[in-house]
Amino acid sequence: MIIQPKTRGFISLTAHPRGCEENVREQVAFAEKNRMANAPKNVLVIGASTGYGLASRIALAFGGGANTIGVFFERSAENGKPASAGWYNSVAFKKFAEGRELQAENVNGDAFSSEIKDVVVDLIKQKFGKIDCVVYSLASPKRIDPFTGEVFKSVLKPIGEPFVGKTVNVDRGEVHDVTIEPATAEEIRATVKTMGGEDWELWMQALLGENLLASGVKTVAYSYVGPEITWPIYANGTIGAAKDDLMRVRSAIDFLLAGIGGRAIVSVNKAVVTQASAAIPVVPLYISILFKVMKEKGLHEGCIEQMVKLFKDNLCGPFPLKSADEGRLRLDGIELGADVQEQVAKIWPNISTENLGELSDIGGYREEFLKLFGFGLQSVDYSEDVEI
Repeated sequence: MIIQPKTRGFISLTAHPRGCEENVREQVAFAEKNRMANAPKNVLVIGASTGYGLASRIALAFGGGANTIGVFFERSAENGKPASAGWYNSVAFKKFAEGRELQAENVNGDAFSSEIKDVVVDLIKQKFGKIDCVVYSLASPKRIDPFTGEVFKSVLKPIGEPFVGKTVNVDRGEVHDVTIEPATAEEIRATVKTMGGEDWELWMQALLGENLLASGVKTVAYSYVGPEITWPIYANGTIGAAKDDLMRVRSAIDFLLAGIGGRAIVSVNKAVVTQASAAIPVVPLYISILFKVMKEKGLHEGCIEQMVKLFKDNLCGPFPLKSADEGRLRLDGIELGADVQEQVAKIWPNISTENLGELSDIGGYREEFLKLFGFGLQSVDYSEDVEI
């Protein structure tokens, strides 16, 4: 069938299998040009099908020669409808990895569940032995508590006071004001339960309890801080509360791993276009402005560039925690640099629908967004039939 993008808000209802494969291929090529020494041998990536999780898996496998297990929750093709982008990404990853004689196992299911943890534990015992690195990169709007069955749904809201600010409708290219009412106490709790660190800790407890973690194991989860203009809806909002919980759990996991010389780290990354970031009010407009500024300065980085920097220059380097601050690695220094943020701050109050194309890189944002779903790649002929 011929597949064209059909977007609704911050998601695409379609994904292109050949385009997703080419997107993965481009990231693989970058990782292979930036090979790293001292990479872990066996890696588990929880949340491995898109964004930073996929880029982590690619960087470690094709830049470091790691064998990997990727855990994700994606939709296969059915009833004449294409699969999700993450499904096609994971199929492509496995194809490229096996072509280079790297072991690559995909586990599709709810990573929050005890059942999937048991599947992964058995898989490690059968095929991997022990794990040297665990990447935790889940971003989900819903979590079912594996013990109580309670359903938690995350929200993207401010805490304490309503938020009033600018945002952009990416499809229509319209800048408008948005008002978001503050979260209730229950909504804050649900967001922390869904997007916080509890599940990360459960994974590490399960792996350690089964003696499946190698001596000196490292585990990393991802966070974001951002500039002050995003704080009301991010750092000081419900998602920020979840990220605070992630830091709390990092300390607990660090203590848990001390007996085998392991470390738990939170990497604070720069703003990039992902399915998760596209859902946050204000952030797409901020990223569009940021892209313009950083591209003009020759500083632009996407997910794969950030993850190669994380593993090659930090976690796999000779001094793996040289830039750690109480367990946090800061990869967002260039984004938050005074020269970049001063320019963003000058543009922000003046941005409007009329000058959006001039003062921001909204075109570049759209390109990156569509690329997440396999569209807009020059090497793909989208007028051709493709097997879904």
